[in-house]
Amino acid sequence: MKALIATGQREAAVALADISMPRPQPGEVLVKVAAFSVNRGEIFLLENSRVGVRPGKDIAGVVVQSAAHGGGPVAGQRVVGHPEAGGWAEYAAVPVSSLTPVPDSVPVVQAAALPLAGLTALRLLRTVGDVTGRRILLTGASGGVGHYVTELAANAGAEVTAVTSSAARGQQLIRLGAVAVIHDIAAADGPFHVVLESTGGKNLPLALDRLAHRGTLIWFGQASRCPATLSFFDIRDGPGSVTIRQFSYYDFDTPYGEDLAILVRLVATGRLHPEIGRVADWSGTATTLTDLYQRRIRGNAVLTIS
Repeated sequence: MKALIATGQREAAVALADISMPRPQPGEVLVKVAAFSVNRGEIFLLENSRVGVRPGKDIAGVVVQSAAHGGGPVAGQRVVGHPEAGGWAEYAAVPVSSLTPVPDSVPVVQAAALPLAGLTALRLLRTVGDVTGRRILLTGASGGVGHYVTELAANAGAEVTAVTSSAARGQQLIRLGAVAVIHDIAAADGPFHVVLESTGGKNLPLALDRLAHRGTLIWFGQASRCPATLSFFDIRDGPGSVTIRQFSYYDFDTPYGEDLAILVRLVATGRLHPEIGRVADWSGTATTLTDLYQRRIRGNAVLTIS
């Protein structure tokens, strides 16, 4: 079969190669991949990846071989899955616990855009807790995670202020329920009960300064690639007593498949709308990776396998 593998180069980070078909282990199904989503985190990993590594954590397709000992989707079912790696390929072996069926009403491209970004958003808000009536400041809002967080939080009754780089990128966030879109954290009209921070660098202390007394800042990314410096005295003289938490979407006991089922149900019922900034054939994956890295793509980027 054909699969995308890491080249070890900064430019053209992946290339198509002929490799052996995956052999599903007990508890895994074999999926014929129809589409996959690429994420900025995977781009960062490819920068220092050894040659031959097989990336890919977001896939959608059809089961062609069910699990050896039964259980899980059967052959012929449409599914969305979140394997640990190896999803950018014609076929992928996926644990039963990491995928869920997809109804015919949900297009394969939308399904492929759900896993990493959708799981991150869902679990991020689960970490926050009840958001009804809470004022939330969200940085890095124009990416896939930001769109999901905005819509999920707004639907739950939160007042979301989204920080994004341009007015054009903010229009969809308003449609998804954000009460305000700003382009500089300094313009944020605080205080906020919750800050969801994903950029790091100089933005983190600026966002923290807009937190309400006894508010919570959850740090879930560092898109700027720059370290952040926090001052105890600035916190003491500003918001005072606060909680700062680091978040990782994989640090949960709930299997991926259970949360993917929630996301699929929300899409199927019209309560969640994946923002897909590009759909292209997987032959153009290297170009899409570059454009995603350069922030030329708003929301998710999905590649289809002809």
